[in-house]
Amino acid sequence: MPVTDRARELALTAAQAAADKKAQDIVVIDVAEQLYITDAFVIASASNERQVVAIVDAVEEALLNLPEKAKPVRREGERQGRWVLLDYVDVVVHIQHSEEREFYALDKLWKDCPTIPFVDRDMVEADSTGAA
Repeated sequence: MPVTDRARELALTAAQAAADKKAQDIVVIDVAEQLYITDAFVIASASNERQVVAIVDAVEEALLNLPEKAKPVRREGERQGRWVLLDYVDVVVHIQHSEEREFYALDKLWKDCPTIPFVDRDMVEADSTGAA
């Protein structure tokens, strides 16, 4: 069964919030066919611990501001600020320091799963204003 509409909404909102805080290499992976516990992973990188925390805060705020609010049921890794996991049941958000991202290679681990297209809205706006 493919990712639910709610999971897609949560994942894309989380991805945009991460992009707004300058996260790098944002990927949304549809894991619904492989896992029963969640529908999608959002994976994003940051260059330092402070940025990891800022991205996590932005994701939590964005999902709380949705019409149908979402709060994580579980949060792990905040103290170290190297890899923070936010579990929203339908979606699990992984914000990783670039070194952890490279070492653990979640993208490669789940490479057989389809991705959900995500384009940072700031890039779309930049393209449209640059073309004018």
